[in-house]
Amino acid sequence: MDYSGRLRVCRAALSRSGLDVALISHLPNIRYLTGFTGSNGLLLLSADRDLFLTDPRYALQAARQVNGSISVVEGPLEQAAVVEVGRMSVSRVGFESARVSHKIARFLDQSAGPATKWIATENLIEEIRIAKAPDEVAILRRAIELTSAVFDEFVTEIRPGRPERELASLLEWKLRQAGAAKLSFETIIASGPRAALPHGIASDRVLEPGEFVVCDFGIVLDGYCSDITRTVFLGKPDDRARGVYAAVLEAQSRCEAALCAGISCHAADALARDVIASRGYGEYYQHSTGHGIGLEVHEAPRLGKNASGIIPPGAVVTVEPGVYIPDWGGVRIENMVLVREGGVEVLTPGTKDLIELPV
Repeated sequence: MDYSGRLRVCRAALSRSGLDVALISHLPNIRYLTGFTGSNGLLLLSADRDLFLTDPRYALQAARQVNGSISVVEGPLEQAAVVEVGRMSVSRVGFESARVSHKIARFLDQSAGPATKWIATENLIEEIRIAKAPDEVAILRRAIELTSAVFDEFVTEIRPGRPERELASLLEWKLRQAGAAKLSFETIIASGPRAALPHGIASDRVLEPGEFVVCDFGIVLDGYCSDITRTVFLGKPDDRARGVYAAVLEAQSRCEAALCAGISCHAADALARDVIASRGYGEYYQHSTGHGIGLEVHEAPRLGKNASGIIPPGAVVTVEPGVYIPDWGGVRIENMVLVREGGVEVLTPGTKDLIELPV
């Protein structure tokens, strides 16, 4: 990873924002800029210096992972950061307003010297992270290929009589056995009426014949996340089930086909949403069409009907429309795609066609 290059880009963003220093506290942003993978750290970044602060537990790890100045301190890192800022004699210091508590924000403001002003920033680093470098794309590709391959093996385990939670545990075990460092989020196995829950975390419900099963899961590999959703049917679907699945599949496929760099986030969402509405299921589409994915499973940009911004080349996003009908069930189909100037490259292998499982 080109951490020095990332730091240069971040310094340019500081200059454009009129900041002398930025205090980076969000751990995925710190990892993006330094390579540090621990659970406690702060990064002070100025035009000519970067200083990483952590506690003694991470002294050896930081020395191995972080290039640049490191300060190992006792006590709260924010207090040490304020002291360092005081030594810099700077006037405008940015902090990640969405990533710190109100208590810490007040502490920073109250601790500032008369010539120093703490400035709340939003998405300073997150916007830089949207466009993925080739080495990031390579990891994301490996992560989703591993995830999809495990599902291809696991799908035969989905059958009536098995509880959702049992299947989720089995799937997670298979993912770890295949090389996942951890899960990128809590596995969703939602069957029958529970498939109408967009975030239907696995329960004790036992699968029954003649129903959909939504499987949404992902892993973390070398720090980067995967995310995939496949919906299968236990037995032979009736006309209604086939119609709902066909509507979601058409919406997902049309969005993939038309998505490209330069499109607005809300227009990207409409590519899928308009199809589902035209099929009569608009009221049952309850979430955004997709989201960025990388060091976090949900990151910028968001493909939503009220989302702002333009999707740049190099973004990796999910395309995951769904229909959720109360007391009946639901369908979601999700791929990860790499956005390019003239379209997208679908990173998720495997079929999106409806899988009908024997009962």
